[in-house]
Amino acid sequence: MIFKSKNTDLNFVDGVGFLTFPSLSQLDFVRHAFSTRIGGISTDEFKSMNLNFKRGDVPENVTENYQIFCNAAGFDYNTLVSSSQDHHTNVRCVTKADCGIGIYREHDMPSVDALVTNEPGVTLVTHYADCTPLFFADPEKKVIALAHAGWRGTVGKIGEETVEVMTKNYGCDPSDIICVVGPAISFCCYEVDTPVYEEFASLTELKPAYFTKNLGHGKYMIDLKETNRRMLLEAGLLSINISISDVCTKCNSGLLYSHRASNGKRGGLVAMMSII
Repeated sequence: MIFKSKNTDLNFVDGVGFLTFPSLSQLDFVRHAFSTRIGGISTDEFKSMNLNFKRGDVPENVTENYQIFCNAAGFDYNTLVSSSQDHHTNVRCVTKADCGIGIYREHDMPSVDALVTNEPGVTLVTHYADCTPLFFADPEKKVIALAHAGWRGTVGKIGEETVEVMTKNYGCDPSDIICVVGPAISFCCYEVDTPVYEEFASLTELKPAYFTKNLGHGKYMIDLKETNRRMLLEAGLLSINISISDVCTKCNSGLLYSHRASNGKRGGLVAMMSII
């Protein structure tokens, strides 16, 4: 396995691989990680660090994977709060009372694609296998958030929705917020048909020519990461505070689960973030 990145770090602890990002690593009040396939106990198409209960894997294996991953990456398993994603733009504010939801407690809300907290002792968890993770941290107000931006969530401006909740509910100033647009299927690999392209082309205020490419014959390439970056700028974040991981999940499908690379036969990755 060859991993090359200019702005994403691959870490190994006790045989478990996970990714981190320099702009977040330098913040002394947060812990963060993005999982890889490496270091778990799952088998077959789930091999090996599958962290998704909904793909058909043995639930006990997924639970043990969470425990292994948390021990390696420095999170407390008992503090996890998972999103119940369905590619919409609902943002949920969570506290210690929500710990365990989606992991060892049932989901109690059917549609949550972003999580926000200002409490230590709460670990946010969102799920991926090509979609775009958005990590947010406000060093001034000590607020963190994670958002899952698939193509529908991206078009629906989930990044802006998350910033709005951080601003209205926690008093954050968007110009203070640090954001990482994490590993996802990249411009090189994300081909779509006309109906999806038209959704992105409708974002005229973002100048779609910068994140779309017409291949002809009703096929287009879309840059999800750049689309989200432009939306974050619209939401008031500063360009210098936005980092974009150069890691493509499909190009690195030996390290990261990719829905497209595996034709849907795969496990799931997670982003995790907590206040320390």
